[in-house]
Amino acid sequence: MPWFRALLVWLVIIVAESVHGTLRTLYLAPAIGDFPARRVGVLIGTAIIFVIALAFTRWIGAQTRRQLLGIGALWVAATVAFEVGLGRAVFHFDWARILADYDLAHGGLMGFGLLAMFFMPLLAARIRGRKA
Repeated sequence: MPWFRALLVWLVIIVAESVHGTLRTLYLAPAIGDFPARRVGVLIGTAIIFVIALAFTRWIGAQTRRQLLGIGALWVAATVAFEVGLGRAVFHFDWARILADYDLAHGGLMGFGLLAMFFMPLLAARIRGRKA
């Protein structure tokens, strides 16, 4: 399993998503509000992850469907750990604020973003022509 390469690609994703989050906070949130901006951000973030997965899927070198889904699971777990760690340790968000992004009943779409992230390596491999 090409774990090391998958983690390197995850770092690219996190850097891209951090830039995206900063731009969202600086420009979009003041225009439409914080929570709506976070909802739009999940959709844009999903597109960013798709482009990165598409660009790097061959380089990662996963050969099977199981490996590709394993990479997706790794990316999801690492992202949740990063989000929670950053939210709690750096921004001092309470648990309610962190969990709000995952609360579908109140419009939080982060769960959909993570579900999409889980399948991105498999989808990217299929689009790139790899039969996994």
